[in-house]
Amino acid sequence: MLDTQAALTPAPQDEDLSLVEDVRLLIGEARTFAQAEVAYQKTRAAYVGAQTKAIAVLGLGAVVLVIFAVMALVLGAVIAVGTLIGPWLAMIVVPLAILIVAAIMGISARNRSKKMLALVLDKGGAE
Repeated sequence: MLDTQAALTPAPQDEDLSLVEDVRLLIGEARTFAQAEVAYQKTRAAYVGAQTKAIAVLGLGAVVLVIFAVMALVLGAVIAVGTLIGPWLAMIVVPLAILIVAAIMGISARNRSKKMLALVLDKGGAE
């Protein structure tokens, strides 16, 4: 049958020491993991800060250019009404060029914000 006497004897002291060492190693690894996680979160926050700044600048630039386009359209309309000749072409071309630049900036800001959100929310970026 089974030797029940051997199973009931207490474990030697060496095994207790190794358990203490294992716990110490586990605590050390947990500390290292926590430090790595803090470093990762700091990097993530720095990335979000930099991208937020770029998105804000591009978005603000797009808004300013749209305002300039509206002002140019109004000024062009005033000039066109006053002379009814060449300023009509200028009233169309200049605001259209400004609106094209504003659209490019707006699209760039949208793409950057989508990329940043995908990375922050871990939906599309590799770590």
